Amino acid sequence: MTQPMTAPATAPHTPDGRPLSIARGAAPATGADIGVLARFEEWARRTPQAPAVVDGPHRWTYGQIDAAADEVAAALRDRVRPGELVGVCLDRSAALVVTAVALARLGAVYLPLGPRPGERRTAAVTDDLNVVCLIGDPAFLPPRHRSAELRDLALPDAGVNAAARVVAAFAAPAGPARSAPPEAFYAVLTSGSTGRPKAVAVGEPALGTLLDWYRTTTGLAPGDRHSLLIGVAFDPHLMELWAGLTSGAALVPAPDEVRWDPAVLADWWREAGMTVGVAATPMAEPLLERPWPAGLKLRHLMVGGDRMHRRPGADVTATVHNAYGPAEATVAATVYTMQGTDPGAGTDSAPPIGCPLPGVTVVVTDADGRPVPQGTEGELRIGGGGLALGYLDPELTARRFTAVPESLDLPGVERLYRTGDRVRMRDGGQLEFLGRLDDQVKISGVRIEPAEVAAAFEQDPAVLSAVVTAPRTADGRTRLVAYVRPAAGAAPTAESLLPALRTWLPEQAVPSDVRIVDAFPLDANGKVDRAELTRQAAADARPDAGTAPAAPEAGATPGEQLLLTAVRDLLARPETSLTDNFTEAGGTSIIAARLLTVIEKESGVRLRAPELLRQPDLRAVARLIDERRARQQAAGA
Repeated sequence: MTQPMTAPATAPHTPDGRPLSIARGAAPATGADIGVLARFEEWARRTPQAPAVVDGPHRWTYGQIDAAADEVAAALRDRVRPGELVGVCLDRSAALVVTAVALARLGAVYLPLGPRPGERRTAAVTDDLNVVCLIGDPAFLPPRHRSAELRDLALPDAGVNAAARVVAAFAAPAGPARSAPPEAFYAVLTSGSTGRPKAVAVGEPALGTLLDWYRTTTGLAPGDRHSLLIGVAFDPHLMELWAGLTSGAALVPAPDEVRWDPAVLADWWREAGMTVGVAATPMAEPLLERPWPAGLKLRHLMVGGDRMHRRPGADVTATVHNAYGPAEATVAATVYTMQGTDPGAGTDSAPPIGCPLPGVTVVVTDADGRPVPQGTEGELRIGGGGLALGYLDPELTARRFTAVPESLDLPGVERLYRTGDRVRMRDGGQLEFLGRLDDQVKISGVRIEPAEVAAAFEQDPAVLSAVVTAPRTADGRTRLVAYVRPAAGAAPTAESLLPALRTWLPEQAVPSDVRIVDAFPLDANGKVDRAELTRQAAADARPDAGTAPAAPEAGATPGEQLLLTAVRDLLARPETSLTDNFTEAGGTSIIAARLLTVIEKESGVRLRAPELLRQPDLRAVARLIDERRARQQAAGA
């Protein structure tokens, strides 16, 4: 199938006639300069009675969202000025949609932090950035903001993720802090090696160009239902939210359990009548590995955030788009589109990340920034109108957003963003993703600096120092393993360290394995031998590692045997026992989704994510499996 609006221009050539690894997306669509907010307001005028948000039995029309946003903007106008950062601590809900529109109307910079970003992480952000206020449930705001001036906001309080009370909390700045550039429309956080997150600012024209491509590609229009599924602190959330609002479609907020279980996700798509959606790769791939669910209205599924390992099968009725892009390039920079009717459909082969989107230029370079011939590996650099404005740290911006070399002829491109990703350009401009050039890794679609995780451990007075590695499991998944040296006189354990760590880091950055060590191995230069630690962690995770996995207790039930085997494999922790709690042992939402899939495949028992998470330990989960399998067998007898 052709890639809509992504056909690259002819690439320049080397002196000996080989094409260089340069590809340019099509010109942006006519009218792409119309503002994002202006497009929403046009729909509010044209179709005020059309549904803008559908949350179970609750509905809000475009007119109601527009009026509520006006009320919120009026409540904040005397305290929030254009260009000021506002941290939003809300979950996927009508309240979040109203807040986003209100802040755009004020000209404020929307900084999504998620409903419970952790007190320490939020405090670090508000110390580093000039955040004029936080909007959220006061129960989950940092102490400095809970005790500050609180202004109640009249936001919708119904729906699966709605907060009963939402306030704007105005706390005095802790000290000198960075502000957003005046052209910023929103800012998002990415991982930083110092232990504190980096903020990326994006302008309205860049988001508008992305949304124009998205609407054209998916055909999103009035009458459609678009998912509001992605975690709020993750930048594809901005594409989801504004794609619906700028197309006249209805946004449908996802219940939290939908993000844990692919089977529940498919049921939700069906029950909610979803027609266009976005999903993280680790959630979408399990659905491509089984028969495609019947009865779905889903026409287009945008997948991204991690490397895909298979293509949709012949029974998949939705068009699947494998999208790639860092936050610094406004959510998505390239895309590869697939259908079940394509040659090679259903094969376990990684699809490419595709061709550049409209207005985007991609260049594959050597270490000196020179384009390499097509077919040669190199670093991916991105330019064009889709680039972010930069980081709120000017020095970091100068390092990662570089001027185009004079020797490189890229009309209309003034800057190139160094992604740090290793790629190869095929004939015709298709890009293959090959991995990272630095220590940064992706866990469940979130970019993570192991150094940031180590720095978070070192905030604990019981920790002298920490090193975090990212080995791969036998099936290619990346996990985090932390090595911790205790401070003098301290005796920390994984169980004592992880609760505080979760207040600093997003869920995906919490290691699945924490090891207390007396010393780190050193290399010939006297530095920590990270490669050796990574090798050790990878070797320990292999089924044939020197220490055999702990066997289940004598007389273990079939459910206990199944569950322990699956959890040990997914966590790469052979010492896991039935007395361990799933999340405390390193389980995350994405691992839970995989675990539920394994349980259903091996036993025929379908557990829901809340059932897994509510149990005190794995033995209680196994009991559920055994009880339900026994009932199923009795019913079939």
